Order: sequence, then C-alpha cells, then structure tokens
Amino acid sequence: MWSLSAWRRRRILARHPIADDMWQRVRQHLSFLDGISAAEDQWLREASVLFLEDKHLTALPGVELHQEQRLLLAAQAQLPLLNLGDLNWYQGFHEIVLYPDDFLSPQRHRDASGVEHEWDGEHSGEAWQQGPIILAWPGVMASGGWEGYNLVIHELAHKLDMLNGDANGLPPLHPDMRVSDWAKVMQQAYDDLNRKLDRHPDTETAIDPYAAENPAEFFAVTSEYFFSAPDLLHKAYPQVYEQLQLFYRQDPLARLQQLLAENPVYQAHD
Repeated sequence: MWSLSAWRRRRILARHPIADDMWQRVRQHLSFLDGISAAEDQWLREASVLFLEDKHLTALPGVELHQEQRLLLAAQAQLPLLNLGDLNWYQGFHEIVLYPDDFLSPQRHRDASGVEHEWDGEHSGEAWQQGPIILAWPGVMASGGWEGYNLVIHELAHKLDMLNGDANGLPPLHPDMRVSDWAKVMQQAYDDLNRKLDRHPDTETAIDPYAAENPAEFFAVTSEYFFSAPDLLHKAYPQVYEQLQLFYRQDPLARLQQLLAENPVYQAHD
C-alpha cells in the first residue's frame, strides 16, 4: 500500500543527505554508540535527519550550531528510540532551545506542612509539559560517552514520562510489561537511594543523587545511566536495569561488555 508517511520520509532523506565523513565525526564523538550494528547505525543516521526535520533547534546567542552539532544532538536523542518502532514517541513538543550555559529557572515547592517555597535554581536542562526542551549547550557537548552523564537523554526521558500526563516516573509501558513490576522495582530502588542519602547526605552514591529528588528524576537519571553507564546501573540496581531493558528494548551493558572483551581501545582503558 502506498504510504504518505513513507513517501515523505524518503523525500526528506533525499533532500538532506549526510556526508560519510561528517557522520563518522559524529560517531567518533559519541563513543556510547560504539558496537551498534551496521543496520542500527543506518537507522540512527536516518532517524537523526528526520528528527531535525521534525524539531526546531533554537540556538541562543553564544551557541554556534552547524550541521555536525545538530546531528550530534539528534543522534543522542534518537538512541533511546532505536528499537521502539515507528510510534511518535517524541510528540507534544516541537522546539529545543539551546542556551550557551546553565540557566536560572524559577522553582516552587510545597513542603509537608503546606508552606510554599520559591527560588531560582540553576539548571542545565528542562523539559516542559506540552512545551519545549531547554538544554545548556556545554551539557550537550559533554554527553555521548560512557561516563554516566547524558543531558539529552535525561531531558527526553522526561518527555517519554510525560506521555502519560505529568512526569511521575511511569512512561507508557509495552503490552508485555506489567505496571506492578515496574512500580515495585522502581519504588524499591528509589527508596533505597533516599535511605542512603538520609543517613549520610554527603555519601558517594552509585548513581547521581539527583535521582532521589522524585520518581520522575529517578526515571530520567536511570535512563541516562542505562545508556551511558550501564555497568554502574546494573551493579547498583540490577532489577531497574532489567525494567529499562524491557522498556527501551536494548541491552547497552552487553554491548559495553563485548567492547571491553574485544576492542583493543577499550581494553587499554579498562
């Protein structure tokens, strides 16, 4: 059957080809893509073009945004969707605003006694419900390795979370997943992290302590660890890793382990 969406896809890809040398430079910057298959690489390359056609990147003064930098952001954004099919997972927003540095954002919190607190918090990223994503460009450029940090994936995880409404740590699960399993595993790990920080607020936790802020941040932080430090996440919370593996339908840990076993570059730094 003739498909308008397929026709539009082919037209966009034909109008915006990526030079091989440019894509290779993007891949070299994003070491956490090492080990993906040729078919996955091709999907990611095309999906990055389609993402940039669908989303508008607004660079504020101080951000130099050329095609290679645009692809660098897009490839990170598309990695979580690698095996999720053709559904419109990134619906509900059309713009990504890029700041030259961290930015101040008004914050509001009502404590247990009902007192409301307001302050300006310094952030490197935000995802607004039915609104844009805001990213600090240095954070984007610092992402893409195996260091347990990925600003792009963190904020887009919030957008996946928001597909069910307000961000609460529960994105739309696949039919072969159980909400009860997800809730139990995530809650237990979230509670464990909070207990450790309550006992010793300055303790060095296995994952970023920002994950203890609320369930939405726990999902976003563990998502970025899933892709950028799967070994650390699996060691700390193996059941969380398993739930994210079911959700994203990927196994970055297996890919990293294979690189460590077979790739001389990885063996030299192990």
